[in-house]
Amino acid sequence: MKTTLSWTGQLAFSGITPSGHEIKIDAAEEIGGQNSGARPMELLLQAIAGCTGIDIIMILQKMRLNPTSFHLEVEGTRAEDHPRRYTDIHIHYALEGELPEDKVIRAIQLSKDKYCSVSQSLNANITASYSINGVSGKQHI
Repeated sequence: MKTTLSWTGQLAFSGITPSGHEIKIDAAEEIGGQNSGARPMELLLQAIAGCTGIDIIMILQKMRLNPTSFHLEVEGTRAEDHPRRYTDIHIHYALEGELPEDKVIRAIQLSKDKYCSVSQSLNANITASYSINGVSGKQHI
């Protein structure tokens, strides 16, 4: 896979992904950007959410389970010193529907430990929690 970005002025870049989607990246105004696009570190959290979200849906569907609603909350903690990498990332999976807890836990574990290529590419401590129909799960994963 290969992607390119083009500088569009000041601290902004624009690119087309290999799948043909446009991405705009920029810095915050306080450091010289124009806030015309997402920050790279924001995109990293979005990437992990998208990767694991796709995994979870695919795994649950293979189990013949179909959530009626699903959203993810991803929170990253960054180091104080440069390169200010993410040291910890927590993903909360909020699912709704007729979903046995053990199957949800298994889907999360498979994504976290085996399938999510984004999380496996990072040097951060990644933890997870979940809720089903608004009820928090019994364990952290």
